[in-house]
Amino acid sequence: MSRPTFTPAMPTTRPHTLIALLQDRPGVLHRTVTLLRRRGFNIVSLAVGRSEVPGVSRMTLVVDTADATQVVAQLDRLVEVIGVSDVTRERAVERETALAKVVGLHHTLHAVATIAAEHGATIVDQDHESIITEIAGTPEQVEAYLAAIRPHRIAELMRTGRLAMQRGRTPMVLEAPAHYRAQADGAPAEEEAA
Repeated sequence: MSRPTFTPAMPTTRPHTLIALLQDRPGVLHRTVTLLRRRGFNIVSLAVGRSEVPGVSRMTLVVDTADATQVVAQLDRLVEVIGVSDVTRERAVERETALAKVVGLHHTLHAVATIAAEHGATIVDQDHESIITEIAGTPEQVEAYLAAIRPHRIAELMRTGRLAMQRGRTPMVLEAPAHYRAQADGAPAEEEAA
């Protein structure tokens, strides 16, 4: 008689949205992604760009994990990371942009144009055989629009990845340090001032 085997329940994963400030230097993004890959974290979305302070980039990262505490701790270990915060349960504005191309006959392109208007998408290019639309909104709005045009066979799709910003005052962990702000206001760098 065999015994029933006990299989521990796997923790359920869900997307966590993180915002990080990084030094704007060559290789920082590569080191960040490599660190997360080595630890086995699945990156769902990644968007990085210059911030309001020269020399500092702001990154929005969506990872699929049961607990983002380890992700935050690992990122905080990188020298080039100025600060990182999990905003999944915070009051935050989240947006995404997508470009979608559909190729087809006139009736297909007309149907996509109608769906685009219904969803608040913009037609950015159209000719006799294709239409390119742009949608910007919450991740849910982008998903709903793409689901609506998917039956018309999307030929090409490009998404920006999620952008996020906390509402209200910027938390201290996501503010650039004073020496970065001083340089942005025209003060010499510390090594130049000495």
